[in-house]
Amino acid sequence: MSRRSPFVVQLSPTDRTILEELASSRTAAHAEVVRARIVLMAADDVQNVDIARRVGVCVDVVTKWRKRFCGEGLAGLKDRPRSGRPRLFGSKVVAGIKALACEPPEQHDVALSRWSSHELAAQAVSEGLVESISSSTVRRWLRASAIKPWQYRSWIFPCDPAFATKAARVLDLYARVFEGVALGPDDYVISADEKSQLQALTRRHPDLPPGARRVRRVEFEYVRGGTLAYMGAYDVHQARLIGTVAPKTGIVPFMELVERVMTLEPYASARHVYWIVDNGSSHRGQPSIDRMNAAWPTARLVHLPVHASWLNQIEVVFSVIQRKVIKPADFADLSALQDRLERFEDRYNETSRPFDWRFSSSDLTAMLERMDAHRSRDEMLLAA
Repeated sequence: MSRRSPFVVQLSPTDRTILEELASSRTAAHAEVVRARIVLMAADDVQNVDIARRVGVCVDVVTKWRKRFCGEGLAGLKDRPRSGRPRLFGSKVVAGIKALACEPPEQHDVALSRWSSHELAAQAVSEGLVESISSSTVRRWLRASAIKPWQYRSWIFPCDPAFATKAARVLDLYARVFEGVALGPDDYVISADEKSQLQALTRRHPDLPPGARRVRRVEFEYVRGGTLAYMGAYDVHQARLIGTVAPKTGIVPFMELVERVMTLEPYASARHVYWIVDNGSSHRGQPSIDRMNAAWPTARLVHLPVHASWLNQIEVVFSVIQRKVIKPADFADLSALQDRLERFEDRYNETSRPFDWRFSSSDLTAMLERMDAHRSRDEMLLAA
């Protein structure tokens, strides 16, 4: 016959509520759930041997957590700090390998364009930073520091001398401000561009549908059915997409898009309609501004800086079209491709909401200041 525990558990209403929630949790750690159940049963005067049998642990475990709770309360149910295994590598080794990862391999006379974790480990050994180290250890250190030298992305420094002024004007329009004046309710902002060379590819064999442990399979070989261009105009504040399809891009197809938008309400009776465009040949320079003003006096063309299409919200819409309408390309002919583009426009407008655009003029200023600092540092390094 088991004897009663000398540690009598008494719960306050608050403690009981917390423990009951923890004991029934589906997301908490299993160990925490077990400890909560032990304390709750102990508070109900269940003996240790019965608690151990119900929870599925040994009696010593029940005794440990019962005693902890009596002495420390809820805080006693947490794990105590543990020293862990001694570190194999000192901080100088870790810092040295991270510094190595931040340098191009050419600086170390290595015929590579970028490091992998395996190559970094080998280079650290060859340079005497450490006698031996595994690539997995290097990878873990870099992942914890967000340094991944095997990754890269393309980048281009702004080359437009009026980059800041032009970009800020577009960002202000997204915030419904133009030249320091707030836009009125009858002012609209349109982001427009062309998506060219859309191919009507016909797969030689039909797709295989997905199944258990098998993704959808798309035939690699195809027959080319021609190309077309999609002209898109996106109302950035109403989240409305208006598009046209043409055999190719050009001034005439772009002006046809403008005509379609400007003859629709509310744009037909608007006070101003600001058209944000890049510097493509269909709408480049002062001639395009004059052409727009002559055809539609209430429309105003606003050019982005050179190499700044990433500030054009229609590009976000085009990425949606590419992923959800075009890929994986399999169309019977050009008319099938055109039909899907036109039907997508209606579907998009039924459910779309304005983009949560957060990149502001102040963010632009901070970014350009950082770029200037990098450029100055690089120039100093080259001069040295």
